[in-house]
Amino acid sequence: MKCKKCSGNLEVHRMCRKVRMRCTSCGKEYQIHEVASELDRKTEEILERYTAIIYD
Repeated sequence: MKCKKCSGNLEVHRMCRKVRMRCTSCGKEYQIHEVASELDRKTEEILERYTAIIYD
């Protein structure tokens, strides 16, 4: 997945009680629902590990 701001790679970033997508280049974070329509299979498999994703 690519960052909308700089086209860097997005990776799943898990924090204490939330999961975000974070750009490895510019550091911009996206809530999952902001990029849900663009999730690739690899990212979906990673997110499937979590029982719940909090949208805050």
